[in-house]
Amino acid sequence: MQLNTTPSCFSEYDVLKRVILCQPQYMTIRQVINETQKKFVKEGLHIERALEEHREFVQKLNEYGVETILLPYHKKYPEQVFTRDIGFTLGETIFVAQMAHDVRIGEENVLKVWLEDEEISYYNLIGNKIEGGDVIIDRDTIYIGLSNRTNEAAVDHLRKLLGYQFDVKAISFTEKYLHLDCVFNVLSPEVALIYPDALTKEDLELLSSRYDLIEVTEEEQFTLGTNVLNIGNKTIFSLPVNEKVNQKMRDKGFEVIEIDYSEIIKSGGSFRCSTLPVLREEESGR
Repeated sequence: MQLNTTPSCFSEYDVLKRVILCQPQYMTIRQVINETQKKFVKEGLHIERALEEHREFVQKLNEYGVETILLPYHKKYPEQVFTRDIGFTLGETIFVAQMAHDVRIGEENVLKVWLEDEEISYYNLIGNKIEGGDVIIDRDTIYIGLSNRTNEAAVDHLRKLLGYQFDVKAISFTEKYLHLDCVFNVLSPEVALIYPDALTKEDLELLSSRYDLIEVTEEEQFTLGTNVLNIGNKTIFSLPVNEKVNQKMRDKGFEVIEIDYSEIIKSGGSFRCSTLPVLREEESGR
């Protein structure tokens, strides 16, 4: 049976069928752009180790029936492994982001070339800074983090583009945490991960009224405990080091696949950061 290649994504937890990644061939901390990199800039990154971690991740995705697309890597883009930020799929539209930081500007053009080669239409968000790590979708609700990578003008732009189809909610958080998915992530219609210290009281009240919140500790926030990837059927990729949050997810009925990603997270991103979903399909019988 031929795979449906039409973009579609209405949640963070439907069955992942097609996803875009990029090998960390030239990953390096060329310019410190987040708190994690500050800690590891002197130590540097071990490329062979990072490549092996990424290969294992891709292989495991394939084992679970996910089609993985690997974008070409370029030496001038040291952050390319984090494909989540260069675009995002909302509903049946792929939006190409406008990168906020100099060291990442241009990565989105590699995505556009692939989309054009595949004859997949997209909307290019020009003029407002926005990155996909700040965009989280849950059916008719889209949460967008306000950070130093995503501004209010971009949120307003998306509201106008999406019209009445989605309720777009801006979520403020402490900027040092980089992207919204580093402090909040939706696991299912009922459950979400959260690092409460980073969010406002008002947003915490909103999210706690909608979800059963699994709180992540300060230590596990630093090791990106919220930055997990749900591939559907309550199956989640998470780091083995985040033992507490992994156990809490298992207690809620999730299957947790633990893969070592310790070299790649030194640059500030984990499994969600490394994946740009193009197609998710609702579970049968849901």
